[in-house]
Amino acid sequence: MSTRQVSDRNDPVIESREQLVAPMIKGEKPKDRWRIGTEHEKLVYCTGDHHAPSYDEPGGIRDLLMALTEFGWEPIEEGGKVIAMGGSDGTVSLEPAGQLELSGAPLDNLHQTCAETGRHLDQVKAIGAKTGKGFLGLGMWPDKTREELPIMPKGRYAIMLRHMPRVGSMGLDMMLRTCTIQVNLDYSSEADMVQKFRTSLALQPLATALFANSPFTEGKPNGYLSYRSHIWTDTDPARTGMLGFVFEDGFGYDRYVEYMLDVPMYFVFRDGKYIDAAGQSFRDFLEGKLPALPGERPTESDWIDHLSTAFPEVRLKSFLEMRGADGGPWSRICALPALWVGLLYDQTALNTAWDLVKDWDMEGRETLRAAVPKLGLDAPIPGGGTLKDIAAEVLSIARSGLAARARLNGVGDNEAGFLNELDEIVRTGKVPAQVLLDKYHGAWGGDISRVYEESF
Repeated sequence: MSTRQVSDRNDPVIESREQLVAPMIKGEKPKDRWRIGTEHEKLVYCTGDHHAPSYDEPGGIRDLLMALTEFGWEPIEEGGKVIAMGGSDGTVSLEPAGQLELSGAPLDNLHQTCAETGRHLDQVKAIGAKTGKGFLGLGMWPDKTREELPIMPKGRYAIMLRHMPRVGSMGLDMMLRTCTIQVNLDYSSEADMVQKFRTSLALQPLATALFANSPFTEGKPNGYLSYRSHIWTDTDPARTGMLGFVFEDGFGYDRYVEYMLDVPMYFVFRDGKYIDAAGQSFRDFLEGKLPALPGERPTESDWIDHLSTAFPEVRLKSFLEMRGADGGPWSRICALPALWVGLLYDQTALNTAWDLVKDWDMEGRETLRAAVPKLGLDAPIPGGGTLKDIAAEVLSIARSGLAARARLNGVGDNEAGFLNELDEIVRTGKVPAQVLLDKYHGAWGGDISRVYEESF
């Protein structure tokens, strides 16, 4: 969800259906203006005892944020508290338990994306070295209970923390204990959006498998390769999942609007504060019947906020957001946008990838989604076989798409090299979580604290 700072009193009230569809239409861009936006989260810990620092403690999360000013970042406040930092490389913000996120700037190519990622990691590591902080690139806290984790002072998080236990058993785990890498990509038209949405949604379980990196809970193996992905299966069914309607005839902007109107609300932002509207209906809001704000009708910014409160495997706003991957180290932060840019930003590659999955039935897609958190590349695909059987082919398609883009760095390399990390996973058949489990059962001798020796 975006970081809101002030309410715009000139924000237009929604009067028509066209205003609900407008954000998607405004997202349309010609191919030469397509950009790559990469977001990644990391776990913050104190190097002395591995505890998760609170917001206010000396050298804690607030101080970590403010230390970024030495690199040119500027504070963003909510209710007098610094809750994010803005700069030329995007925004550094806080997840509910202090996970640190870089929401990168929209960039032209993967060379720029990885340079941005490298700058950010260098900065936080430099700050960490001075303040005794370390950072873990994992999909989930490997050893912390919910009760051991701090809560960040952001109004919308307080609302969500109250609401999550009403709608699922693992929503608090999602908020407090998980980290992800996400990629935001553009489209040129409604038809282009539809093809990209369908292709990426069908293949999202492959990304989950390749990036699976959350095999531990509270110090022990949890039986999953991506427990982060499993958590989403019982977080809030009204706003998560594989969205079967995306594959139905006639899908487009208007159908996604209908879906979003049925997603229960979380909040309304007014006068710098988040008003609790959890579980209430945006349809009622359109009619001036929202219990949280009787008589008021939503503005266009309220709708933009609401679009950010659904969490399906792929999300549509004014761009498409790929949401299937666990958090990881620098090389995999770069590999995720490489995968999706290669598949979706070259038309030949996109057509080839869609041909690979277009005949999958919805039951098979759902079965695959349910199996992949535990089985990884061994999860069954519709029609027979496993993800392992198509992984190399998908990477080959992505590599051809990146080659066709011909975005070269200073020494003449295209973007395909960023897929090398994934090639190695497919070659060995071991996803990152399986490598960690081998260490846990081998060299670590069952000592989960050894995970803190892993380099971010």
